[in-house]
Amino acid sequence: MDKKSKILFIVLGIMIAGSIALTYWRIMVKKDYIIEGQADCDPYISRCFVWECDPASNEEGEKCTGNPDEDVWHYQVVRRKAFNIPLCDPERDESCNPWDCAEGEMDCSVDFCAEDRLETQYAAYCSDPVKYSEERIH
Repeated sequence: MDKKSKILFIVLGIMIAGSIALTYWRIMVKKDYIIEGQADCDPYISRCFVWECDPASNEEGEKCTGNPDEDVWHYQVVRRKAFNIPLCDPERDESCNPWDCAEGEMDCSVDFCAEDRLETQYAAYCSDPVKYSEERIH
C-alpha cells in the first residue's frame, strides 16, 4: 500500500470516528432530538383524534372491553425536544405531565386532528367540540 492510500484511509477513519462521536454526543448526552407522542385530549374543547376499539380484534389493547370510556380514546399529538421532557413517572406523580409544553418552549408543538392526518395517526375520525358537547347534553 502506498503512502497516499494510507493517508486516505486514516483521514476516512478519523472522519467516521468523528461522525460517530458527534452523533453519540448529540443524541445520548445532549438529547437533541424530537419525541412525538399521543396525549389525552379534551373533546369538549379541542378537535381531537379519535381511536376506537376493534370489535373483531383479539389483540390486547385493540379489542373492545364493553366500557365506553376504555373503548374510545381522544388524543392529540405532541412533539417535544427530549431534553425538555421531565424524568418523572405520571403513574406515581399526578403533577407530572411529560407532554405539557412550557410557555415559550422552542420546538414544542401540539397537533390537533386534521382530516389529512387521520391515516398517519391511526385515528377513526376527528371529534368536533360543538357536536360532542351537544351529544353529551342530550
